[in-house]
Amino acid sequence: MDRRQIIMRTNLYREFYKFSHKKVTWFAPLLVLFLMVAFGFATGKDQPQLLAMTCYGSSEGILLTLIIVVSSIFSMEFQNHAILTVLYKSPSKHYVYLAKLIVALGYNLILHLGAILLTFVLTLTGIAKPISWLAVYQYHQPLIINMLTTSSVDFITATLLISIIFLTSCLINSNAVVVTLNMVIIFVGNDISYNFLLQNAHLADFARWNPFNMLDLTKQYYNQAMIQATSLTTFQLIIGASTYVLAFLMTGYLVFRKKRF
Repeated sequence: MDRRQIIMRTNLYREFYKFSHKKVTWFAPLLVLFLMVAFGFATGKDQPQLLAMTCYGSSEGILLTLIIVVSSIFSMEFQNHAILTVLYKSPSKHYVYLAKLIVALGYNLILHLGAILLTFVLTLTGIAKPISWLAVYQYHQPLIINMLTTSSVDFITATLLISIIFLTSCLINSNAVVVTLNMVIIFVGNDISYNFLLQNAHLADFARWNPFNMLDLTKQYYNQAMIQATSLTTFQLIIGASTYVLAFLMTGYLVFRKKRF
């Protein structure tokens, strides 16, 4: 094992250790469970298949959890100046940035896998009408494939959010401001995009590629009528979201590298 691998492993260990010892890391996912159960009671009798396909509407809870938890990875350390100790123990900022990113992506993956597991459990509780996982539903595919694909698509949406959180966290030292700003982006961003496209049809060919529009990726996959609001196909949204992920993460790193502490 060469020196770079040892440094990376050491940074990863430190980040995972800090992350796993934060109470919010463990308590915030309860929000996902609460919202999934709430969605189950609200729509389980009318749209049980759609409910299962969307993992009981887990996307909203996962995005909120990521905002609350991932925002603290950078901004809290900026606030209490703990980042100085982190940087002192690492020979380069890119090891620190990459380690934090891997931790965030790992948490994102765990939340989605947990939502899938909870979906299987909740379908057995009687909250929603009984369903057949092998019944053909959307895209001429079995319901279970619809559910797994929706989760995969939502992982991309959530990764886009993580990239936005990393960028805003590196730009703003206040954790409260970062959380609030990203809450606004999640709840209002797509409405801003839709209204702008509606009022500026002559700019639609360019404006439809704005990052706020990409946040509707998951919704459009399970509700194809959303294409009227986004003006992009689901595949185009995936390409756009993936491109913004790379752009925001790279920009966030450049800001972090130049930041003075």
